Amino acid sequence: MDTIVVNTLHGPVRGRFRDGTASFLGVRYAAPPFGPDRMRAPRPPEPWSEVRDALRPGPAAPQPGYGPAMAGLLLPAGEQGEDCLNLNVWTPSAHRSQAGLPVMVWIHGGAFRNGSGSLPTYDGSAFARDGVVCVTLNYRLGPEGFLLLPDGTANLGLLDQIAALEWVRDNIAEFGGNPDNVTVFGQSAGAISITALMAMPRAEGLFHRAITQSGAGHHAHSPATARLLTERLAELAGVECTTEALAAVSPQDLIAADALLAQEIARSTDPGRWGESAGGGTTVLPVFGTQNLPERPVDAVAAGAGRHLDLLTGVTSEEFRLFLVPLGMADRIDDTFLYGFLAALGLDPAAARTRYAASRPQAGAADLFSAVMTDHGYRIPALRVAEARALHGADTYVYEFAQPSPVLDGVLGACHMAELGYLFAGGSDPLADPAHHPKLSETVRAAWTSFARDGRPRHRGLPSWPAYLPDREVLRLTADAPAVVRDPRRDERLLWDGLR
Repeated sequence: MDTIVVNTLHGPVRGRFRDGTASFLGVRYAAPPFGPDRMRAPRPPEPWSEVRDALRPGPAAPQPGYGPAMAGLLLPAGEQGEDCLNLNVWTPSAHRSQAGLPVMVWIHGGAFRNGSGSLPTYDGSAFARDGVVCVTLNYRLGPEGFLLLPDGTANLGLLDQIAALEWVRDNIAEFGGNPDNVTVFGQSAGAISITALMAMPRAEGLFHRAITQSGAGHHAHSPATARLLTERLAELAGVECTTEALAAVSPQDLIAADALLAQEIARSTDPGRWGESAGGGTTVLPVFGTQNLPERPVDAVAAGAGRHLDLLTGVTSEEFRLFLVPLGMADRIDDTFLYGFLAALGLDPAAARTRYAASRPQAGAADLFSAVMTDHGYRIPALRVAEARALHGADTYVYEFAQPSPVLDGVLGACHMAELGYLFAGGSDPLADPAHHPKLSETVRAAWTSFARDGRPRHRGLPSWPAYLPDREVLRLTADAPAVVRDPRRDERLLWDGLR
């Protein structure tokens, strides 16, 4: 095995060199956030002088894992533990003398409850082979990372991400990367995190471009909702609602209490009881109206936050089918349910059903519900961000990934996470095998890396890709023929304009 040693500000690390790229796994970027540091902002790690091996991934943050229905479709996080604030680096040039490569920092998804930057799907070797320094990271999840604590502490998971970006700023040149050309990219909770980072003063200057996949800035908790959730979580954990008492609860018991709280929210029939969490069982999201995140991210973007950043954003065509099908929701959705749901969103039920059915003549109530949820939760928020940025003269590139997942005989369609296997090309993603469509994998990754280099997504396999506005042009990505489409599903988009 060929190894290579790189010096960081905190101490030297030994990585592995193989097939023209070097990898450094499980590098500590902050001190373990437990013991006296539990539920506190991250602090730098203690320095070391002896060379530390960075040959295997570090622990992921404590998390509940996925239930049986999703376990076969989503990869488990693997080893979990207290030393979870670690990251991984893949580079084609681990030499400071050659520093200058674009840097891409991946923030994983998992509903702010699950996930890891070290999943096999997120192997960054393909990015390194394409001339990019790729970094993936872990951050605190669940109550450890996203409670509004009684002492006012909030968004610890986002502060972890900022600490990792500060590590990149201070160290990435030693791995061949350019700290002045950093792109953050992430999916789902990772994309929501990135939009929040765009609105956080402390993250200013730590990255220069952003790619948000299947997540925008609408998903956040107000202080009132966040306080309500913290108080109930403390009750379920059997402790006083103080930061000290919550920090004394074991991670496993806190995760169990959070699961009970999610069940309560999901079963609640009172739409006003749980604020922004109503209906979805969502207990943890970024909290705005706090010292480190003053505004709801989408409102901050509308006011001009991040207008100096290049942004590429998009969704998959059938995001919600990842949840509709495996969870057996389709059998419980009829027109009565659909009409009630549409009304709860503020849409005219009959008009909305007609509009969505027009382009889906064979769709039943469950399929229409999935299409509406895809728009409500993913597509429309992404377009709102693009529209808001245009008011400040900032271009945004918008894509739609439309290649169906082959698993479960194709019934999932182009669902949430369907693009990840093609983007990383690791060959170990449960929802897609990029070897079946290697050109699509090459095209997606080339567009992303081109954007990371200079802010323009392009590739010889793509048509010219204009910014979203003024003509609402979206790049539709498929294995057959990627194409730019003007204002796709316009009639459905217009339904939501009255709900701004």
